Amino acid sequence: MIKIGLIREGKSPSDNRVALTPAQCKWIHKNSTNVAIFAQQSSSRCFSNREYEMAGVTVQEDMSGCDILLGIKEVPVSMLLPGKTYLFFSHTKKKQAHNQQLLQTILQQKITLIDYECLEHEDGTRIIGFGFFAGVVGAHNGMMAYGQRSGLYNLQRVYKQRSFRELIHTYFGLRLPNVKIAITGSGRVAHGILEIMNLMGIHEVEPEDYLKRRFSYPVYTQLKSPDLYEHQTSGKYNRINFHENPQQYRCKFLPYAAQTDILMNGVYWDENVPRLFEKTDVPAEDFILQTIADITDDENGSVPINLGDQTIEDPIYGVDKNTLQKTAPYLPGSIDILAVGNLPNELPRDASRYFGEQLIKYVLEDLVKGGSEIISRATMVQQGQLTPSYQYLADYATGK
Repeated sequence: MIKIGLIREGKSPSDNRVALTPAQCKWIHKNSTNVAIFAQQSSSRCFSNREYEMAGVTVQEDMSGCDILLGIKEVPVSMLLPGKTYLFFSHTKKKQAHNQQLLQTILQQKITLIDYECLEHEDGTRIIGFGFFAGVVGAHNGMMAYGQRSGLYNLQRVYKQRSFRELIHTYFGLRLPNVKIAITGSGRVAHGILEIMNLMGIHEVEPEDYLKRRFSYPVYTQLKSPDLYEHQTSGKYNRINFHENPQQYRCKFLPYAAQTDILMNGVYWDENVPRLFEKTDVPAEDFILQTIADITDDENGSVPINLGDQTIEDPIYGVDKNTLQKTAPYLPGSIDILAVGNLPNELPRDASRYFGEQLIKYVLEDLVKGGSEIISRATMVQQGQLTPSYQYLADYATGK
């Protein structure tokens, strides 16, 4: 019998999402003869202890008897159990400094770490994640912020709605001004943004028309990688070459900054990928962006004036266009920034249900049976040893 434990989230601020909902646990128990699921007691989950118990899940404090432990965000080092197999978002693959001790402890305690972020199909497409609901919430909050700045309309907070379905009802009768919205990216985050654009009745236009025209109604354009990046020498875009050599490319976003009121950023970024613009571009008169929803949320990343995370309760801050210093939101001469690292927490039950469906469909059965190619590629640490694909983390893991 394989025992799977749903661990309590320990990172602060607390995350309320879960890897498997009570209904999904009930389905697994019904369809698997060799799996038992346990849930660690928690007062902050979006599904209560009682809901898990009603679904036939044993709720207890001690997880040491479980073989596989499923979390969501980084597990505090004090809560790690030696020798266990963990699945969670470790946020260590980019050598994030704030999680260096976490990876070091995982190695010291001979833990096996399978990182959700690294679960990919053969072509590199991510298998599971919360990106769609990050896009949904981020797009709503970006539109909310512009409404606050302009005073032209008012949107309610997402977390005050019990579900995505209830959120949709808040858009009935919404009248938007003739804003222009640029959406970057083509993955799950972008799909979530597009869902909100369509639900709000915002019209899509082609990038070429977007640059040349003003419209008498609200519009958006989606900028995918070929629209955003070109090789510094050839001026062309090649997907494979870009992913292998992003430092050889430059970004073509700046003309859109002269035509855009709201930027919804959903592009993947690492330090070798060109930024959408540079800090020196921001003070220019034709840089007319007023609101930026940086949904992928990399501090000083693709949006270089992302100055760090806010909270769900207080998600928006301003950046002065001239000094580039953080200000209160909605001030003249500033740009409003949405930068929140746990956006899906505003729709936790819907986001958890979506996440669990992907986990069951692509990962769980193979995990119980002993592994798969997909799981092997996502295993960063095997019983306290970095696996071959993650040897590049050796200096980060040793601190040398």
